[in-house]
Amino acid sequence: MSAPRLEINLQKLHHNARTLVKRLAGQGIAVTGVSKATLGMFEIVHTWLGAGVGSIGESRIETIEALVRSGITVPLLLVRSPMLSQVERVVASASISCNTDLGVLNALAAAAKQQGRRHGVLLMVELGDLREGILPADLESVAQQILAMANLQLMGIGTNLGCQNGIAPDAQNMGDLSRLTTALEQRFHLTLPWCSGGNSANLPWLAAGGDPARINHLRLGEALLLGREPLHRTAIPGLHTDAISLVAEVIEATHKPSQPWGERGRTSFEGSPSAPRREGSSQRVQRALLALGEQDVDPAGLIPPRGTVIRGASSDHLVVESPGQLLAVGDEQRYELSYSALLRAMTSPFVDRCLVDGSIIAPSARCR
Repeated sequence: MSAPRLEINLQKLHHNARTLVKRLAGQGIAVTGVSKATLGMFEIVHTWLGAGVGSIGESRIETIEALVRSGITVPLLLVRSPMLSQVERVVASASISCNTDLGVLNALAAAAKQQGRRHGVLLMVELGDLREGILPADLESVAQQILAMANLQLMGIGTNLGCQNGIAPDAQNMGDLSRLTTALEQRFHLTLPWCSGGNSANLPWLAAGGDPARINHLRLGEALLLGREPLHRTAIPGLHTDAISLVAEVIEATHKPSQPWGERGRTSFEGSPSAPRREGSSQRVQRALLALGEQDVDPAGLIPPRGTVIRGASSDHLVVESPGQLLAVGDEQRYELSYSALLRAMTSPFVDRCLVDGSIIAPSARCR
């Protein structure tokens, strides 16, 4: 097998999805599976749908168009606000889109009228994380204008927390979302299908006994794919954290000094792990280079196997120390991934994607 490669265990992904769908259904919450970190990989989307996920979310219209071409017929949610330049494509392929801007909404309505379609709108509300969302004080006015647009359907309101500033869902902001939903329904004498509480960051709050109240919908990606919640990177009980792993090949293995020498300046990737300054004299350590770097993955998001420590990364190399394991050139190492590491690895043309079923590895579209 070629390396680097992502090995994807569909059985474990099915388990994660089925577990969360059943767990949340008990609280009256439906799941949109957000596949953007996988570029809408068909095999994963198909697995989620088989596990009970009812709709799919993507951030880019190109991926939604590809899902439509592949035969996916469930509702497709554009989770990023549409670009004004793409409204015709959004209406043609996405069932629903998250929105905050009246200019875009008017353009969506015009495109929907021209195409003879009705497009769903999830109106996003700002509740503290300061990414997308209209302010709560403007909600009634914007909703009223959407309801006047014949070719748009107001599917509900939603919010996003945890992604920009790490603001956690709690009783206050989730209660605010529920109260806003109820207020809109009473004001306009309607029933909104969705009160969308957020993403995988909502799961710890719910697990701790948080009252969902009106919340009946979540947009989940990281929890389904990696079995973790994003705020503290902790594993979610009952889920697999290794459903997707990254395998890299050793291209150098030798003993080297533990500390660099010479005058030290800046590196090209200031945010990458780097060899620490250690007190005392340099010692010789078992060190290896892997054919993996910033162009392939977010090195800071790699979770190494036990006994291995990541000491540095550049564009094409990962530097590790492995005192507990004697590595040789040609050996492979397997890493678990954070969400950022998974997203970058999936996007890299240099990382293959392979489906794994027990001991059998089947080639996927990009697995040579």
